[in-house]
Amino acid sequence: MTQQRSVLLIGTFLSAFGGRRGVSEDLAEELRRRGWKVITASARPGRPGRILDMLATTWRYRGQYACASVEVYSGPAFIWAEAVCSLLRILGRPYVLVLHGGNLPAFARQWPRRVRRLLNSAAVVTCPSQFLATALAGFGREIRVIPNGVDLGRFRFRLRRTLERRLVWLRAFHRLYDPELAVRVAAIVARSFPGLRLTLCGVDKHDGTLERVERLIAELGVDGTVIVRGPVPRAGVPEVLDGSDILLNTARVDNTPVSVIEAMASGLCIVSTSAGGLSYLIEDGREGLLVRVGDAQAMADAVLRLLRSAELASKLSANARHRAMCFDWSHIVPEIEAVLDGLGTAQG
Repeated sequence: MTQQRSVLLIGTFLSAFGGRRGVSEDLAEELRRRGWKVITASARPGRPGRILDMLATTWRYRGQYACASVEVYSGPAFIWAEAVCSLLRILGRPYVLVLHGGNLPAFARQWPRRVRRLLNSAAVVTCPSQFLATALAGFGREIRVIPNGVDLGRFRFRLRRTLERRLVWLRAFHRLYDPELAVRVAAIVARSFPGLRLTLCGVDKHDGTLERVERLIAELGVDGTVIVRGPVPRAGVPEVLDGSDILLNTARVDNTPVSVIEAMASGLCIVSTSAGGLSYLIEDGREGLLVRVGDAQAMADAVLRLLRSAELASKLSANARHRAMCFDWSHIVPEIEAVLDGLGTAQG
């Protein structure tokens, strides 16, 4: 009788508490669908409680998983990876580190010893983009690129030709994602295209960004142009994207955002900053249009190009869908399974 494959996934599982559904939640579902026993942590809101829950889960179920996968982020979240991995080493469980976040290279430069020590402790290190693999190449063992997965079947592709002046922004309200830039872009474009609509969708990270956005909308007099919708549940994302034509991605720091890949899968025309890994995901002029971080006029000019050229819009829309097909879970999960199987074999 074949023994069931088992894994502990350490990451964020907060969609039940209003947070955006993370890649780890989708991965857990995909692995279970393929017969894996999957233990997850943590769905506990609040950083102290989350770290304690991760450690408690790692210890409590120590006899029920052969290996672990630990997400690694910069900032205070880096501590959970350090703490959990220390416990996994005590327990003798092999683990893979999955690096996330466009700010991780800067964090590594600030804390090189901590990052190098953690990366060298893992059996395997992966990340979702060549950007991170290149930026962190000097901080430990070789980093394997395994992209974030997307369920393409959830998104209806619609080729965009003549655009309907419907823009969408789909990130968290946090200074790193700079939604104020999207408001400024909409104000500029609306001068040439009255009737333009920009919908801002995302959770409030409570750093004051949402309040600044609301003040800016009032200051620029675009309250009839820019709509703050707030959080969108996972089930509602395909509908939001289907009802839009252009995605604005205004991030100051980024890696390979799933929200952008989902928009590409739906055929939206992408106008984005070139922050971090975005230039690895999107070739400027082929799958989208890239501009400098923080440049409202350049981003507005890119939107105006799309609104004035059905040929350009249809080209970017078709190419974006083709690029997104590489990220379907059917391509990604076998790569992840191969890594986890290797860890389980090493444990055995």
